[in-house]
Amino acid sequence: MTEHGAGKHRSYLFVPVNRPDRFDSAMKSGTDAMIIDVEDAVAPMDKISARNLVTAWAREDRVVYVRVNARGTPWFEEDAVLNSLPGVAGLVLPKAECSADVAALVRAASQQTAVFPLIESAKGMCNALEIAKAPHVRQLMIGTLDFMLDMQIDVDNEELNGFRAELTKISRVAGIDTPIDGVTVALHDELQLERDARNGKRFGFFGKLCIHPKQVAKVNQCYAPSGKDIAWARRVLDAAHDANGAALMIDGSMVDRPVVLRAERIMKLASTN
Repeated sequence: MTEHGAGKHRSYLFVPVNRPDRFDSAMKSGTDAMIIDVEDAVAPMDKISARNLVTAWAREDRVVYVRVNARGTPWFEEDAVLNSLPGVAGLVLPKAECSADVAALVRAASQQTAVFPLIESAKGMCNALEIAKAPHVRQLMIGTLDFMLDMQIDVDNEELNGFRAELTKISRVAGIDTPIDGVTVALHDELQLERDARNGKRFGFFGKLCIHPKQVAKVNQCYAPSGKDIAWARRVLDAAHDANGAALMIDGSMVDRPVVLRAERIMKLASTN
């Protein structure tokens, strides 16, 4: 786990497994992480051939994640074995509703794997803490579309902010990386994408799921520290250094230890982007 539960990837780009012609271009899109989707993107009769496509393409120098089919489906256990392929860094578990779902995935994978549970239902949200504490869980993700369907929420985004705050709190308590937000389906609305990304960041999320390469650059930009943030952090750290532990003011606000720690975190994030 990285310091203070901060994540590693700002953008996770879904790529349908039945479009292997898009794999290489997705890797070059600038996304921090690529997820090969063998769940929603694949018809039931094509599930076995989908696994074969992943097996044929996987390579040590192509680091990817795989979204498997949910526990309880006929494909779950064999999907989990994809974790053993070269380059597969972890498995995204859809419709996670309890810690037993995670345990079953790890057991079927037959070796250690990073698990990214997708919270997509009211039950999953209620059990999110036990899911987050399950062995090998790296980071929670929220599947906003399925979650809204399950909750019968007719509107979008801001109405889910209470649940976002809850997942951020749970991740912190469980000591895992901060959570990843759901997709924005408006492919041609960059302003909506930016609003969604900045909204997730406000509620403590570290990154966002993407469904098209054109979304990646904006998501990465929104979740990276801004030039204004970096300049502020530099001023705080310089002033704190000069103050030698004495109380000080920056831009009319008192600077205490939590403020200095926030400035240090911003500079650390800036150095990794």
